[in-house]
Amino acid sequence: MRILFMGTPDFAKVCFESLLTTDHEIVGVVTQPDKPKGRGYVLMPPPVKESALANGITVYQPNTLRDESFIELLKDLDPELIVVVAYGKILPKNVLEYPKYGCINVHGSLLPKYRGAAPIQRAIIDGEKTTGITTMYMEEGLDTGDMIEMYEIAIRPEDNFETMHDKLADLGAYALLSTVKVIESGNVKRYKQDDSLSTYAKKIEKEDCLTDFSKSAESIHNQIRGTSPFPLSFAFLNGKMIKFVSSFLTEKTSDKPFGTVISLEKGNIYVSTGDGVIGIDGVLPEGKGRMKATDFINGRKISVGDVFTLQK
Repeated sequence: MRILFMGTPDFAKVCFESLLTTDHEIVGVVTQPDKPKGRGYVLMPPPVKESALANGITVYQPNTLRDESFIELLKDLDPELIVVVAYGKILPKNVLEYPKYGCINVHGSLLPKYRGAAPIQRAIIDGEKTTGITTMYMEEGLDTGDMIEMYEIAIRPEDNFETMHDKLADLGAYALLSTVKVIESGNVKRYKQDDSLSTYAKKIEKEDCLTDFSKSAESIHNQIRGTSPFPLSFAFLNGKMIKFVSSFLTEKTSDKPFGTVISLEKGNIYVSTGDGVIGIDGVLPEGKGRMKATDFINGRKISVGDVFTLQK
């Protein structure tokens, strides 16, 4: 089949590169425009663009899909199938209806749960024990189209956003190849989503990362896991922001007010919570790089009795 791939970040790159192992003709790649990154605001290409160019595939970076020029591009490329993975923009109706075999999407959740921009993070933050990949036909709604295939995977206690992202990217690549094969065979089964079971995984904002130690230790631990390695959960200590890279659950108890540092034993920071004590073993202090909690402790930047707060 003639396939047009639309995707932007690393998650999409893994899926794109899986298509390169097939006999299908990749007629082009559509990705987001280069964006400034870092302190120097240097324009950086999306990972999918880098991979496409390295493999000799033509890349298109339109600012909008809603003008006639993009439809003219589709006519020139004439894809039979459009594959969309974390592209970053809603596809208009005339684009969705163009390919002979439609537009399919690889989504990082077990739909209809966690529709939206941040399904991996939200599943971890919510304490889910499983998540997965769903492939589906696209329609005008946000992740509401008919499902094609679904694959489930465990979220293990030691997993964070990074590890689950990588596992799901690999699973997504597998699911994509399987789904394309089924579409090519002509024996596609479509499964309607039950909208009554749907949940929405909105983009992670700064307020989602503020750590409230009045909550349960498990809830805080899940928040830290779901936002690591980026953007990282945070609180304030002695007027400075401290971001939390990693944490662990403990069986310790405390009668101290929540947010209080109760112990620094064995190079870990133990903090009282709404229902117990959480251990923190990785931090990113304001103006510094990531470090082990033991290095932060050895720098005498924290003491037993200090309190993590919601404000400076």
